[in-house]
Amino acid sequence: MAHRRLKSFLFVCTGNICRSPLAELAMRREATIRGLKLDIDSAATGHWHLGYPPDPRACRVALQHGLDASNLRARLVTREDFERFDHILALDHSHLSYLRNLQPDGSKARISLMLDHLPDRQGSAVADPYYGSDEGFDVTWQEVEAACRHLAEKELGPVEA
Repeated sequence: MAHRRLKSFLFVCTGNICRSPLAELAMRREATIRGLKLDIDSAATGHWHLGYPPDPRACRVALQHGLDASNLRARLVTREDFERFDHILALDHSHLSYLRNLQPDGSKARISLMLDHLPDRQGSAVADPYYGSDEGFDVTWQEVEAACRHLAEKELGPVEA
């Protein structure tokens, strides 16, 4: 039986307190469903919230879906992440541009827009819920959860029945 190397995933948004932590949790759940322990993390392009836990509204949405965000802390994306992770997923176009500019030549990471992994949403950004209502976090969860499910099926294989 051939051994296949496990994949790793990094999700990147502006402050690493709303969209990317929810995406991290959604992908961690996909890995758990498949019985895999993978390197999955999230990071920020900006320094405003470094060291802080996710926004309370993101924590609420996570808990509603049986996930605990309380141990997550915001951090900056680094050049080293491009060697650590196979997939680096930008939550919107500004993050995608930032990542492309930061990516070292010859690094292994494949950069993509998060919703490019969701049929009929290619080229779309996950809207930033930070300045909106609580319901925006529910929409964010729906988008990142669906995109992670499709990405996991493609990269990790289907869930065994």
